[in-house]
Amino acid sequence: MTSDFTSVFLAFFLLTVAIRLWLKWRHIGFILAHRDAVPADFAQSIALQAHQKAADYTVDRCKIAVLNIGIEAAILLAFTLGGGLSALHEFWSVRLEGLGYGLAMIFSVMTISGLIDLPLSLYKQFVIEARHGFNRMTLGLFFSDLIKQTLLGLAIGAPVIAAVLWLMGAMGQNWWLYVWLFWSAFNLLIMFVYPTWIAPLFNKFSPLEDGEMKSRIEALLTRCGFRSSGLFVMDGSKRSSHGNAYFTGFGNNKRIVFFDTLLSRLAPPEIEAVLAHELGHFRKKHVVKHMVLMFAGSLAFLWLLGQLIDAPWFYAGLGVSAQSTVLALTLFFLVMPVFTFPFSPLMSYLSRRHEFEADAYAAEHAQAADLVRALVKLYQDNASTLTPDPLHSLFHDSHPPAAQRIAHLQLLGKPA
Repeated sequence: MTSDFTSVFLAFFLLTVAIRLWLKWRHIGFILAHRDAVPADFAQSIALQAHQKAADYTVDRCKIAVLNIGIEAAILLAFTLGGGLSALHEFWSVRLEGLGYGLAMIFSVMTISGLIDLPLSLYKQFVIEARHGFNRMTLGLFFSDLIKQTLLGLAIGAPVIAAVLWLMGAMGQNWWLYVWLFWSAFNLLIMFVYPTWIAPLFNKFSPLEDGEMKSRIEALLTRCGFRSSGLFVMDGSKRSSHGNAYFTGFGNNKRIVFFDTLLSRLAPPEIEAVLAHELGHFRKKHVVKHMVLMFAGSLAFLWLLGQLIDAPWFYAGLGVSAQSTVLALTLFFLVMPVFTFPFSPLMSYLSRRHEFEADAYAAEHAQAADLVRALVKLYQDNASTLTPDPLHSLFHDSHPPAAQRIAHLQLLGKPA
């Protein structure tokens, strides 16, 4: 059974890595093949130079993604069949026990992975983003964010991981159900406290100033029956020139947030249309559906881990001779992406369908033409490619391709 599971794991591993690499190179080839001509639907609104900039930016990002796929694959093999987890177990098991051992194991894996990823993160930010004119982050801010994220991860992550490990050891065969209940409650709590307690640690949030913009937005919220705890502007420009808008939190703690870069680029009617799209996600219950899907998935994964935790072949088949709840948890979440990758198109399909539904809602409560103009500006400002490879998009894109989305909006904007 051990050798059989090793073979199955390696087969899925090699297939997943091969498909991911093939999709990236397909994407690069498709974009380069269409680099020298703006798609007909955008010929009047986007210049060839802007189209080529988006193509070059996307290609650069894809090349880094190819390197990242190789690094991730090497890390996974090193931790599993390469004996990395076994070596960490041998190091910590003679020095610590109980929850201390468990925390040391998990944070060791996270730290090693983070340190290996750090050079690539720096290259993405200060070479790729800077090369294409998007980076506004200083090296000091980068490491300040990293320190804050690390401290926050320790302050929140250590108690949560300790609680999960304790539940796994104390609640018998049905531990997975107790862990799921705890994990679900924790995620709901984070969603509630994130807007007011966590997000301000990294960005400054200022109330939206009075004026035409605020009046239009408040009128839209009234039409849509949406209550929020405030309208805020985030200083996203201190890190990047990319623009966005979102709402966060739930219940009475919902906030609507605009990047300052978005407000500086779009006209008030266009911002109103963008917000109507975001409100569409709320009104169509996409947030709730996403949460239900996430909780259902986590329940299924934890149940599966409950079936594997006492199986010697699961550990041995992945290169680990010892058995423990910590090793089972770590192994499971290291290897699950290998087995779940084939479901990526399904998740992308659901997300893209939600985007179309949110666009339709926006067309009902604002002008579809305003949302089209806003999207064209955002595609141009964010250097989003207008010519993605369809197969790559099927696996990776949570939003519909630009041409499909804008054609859908133009159809919605026509009188019946």
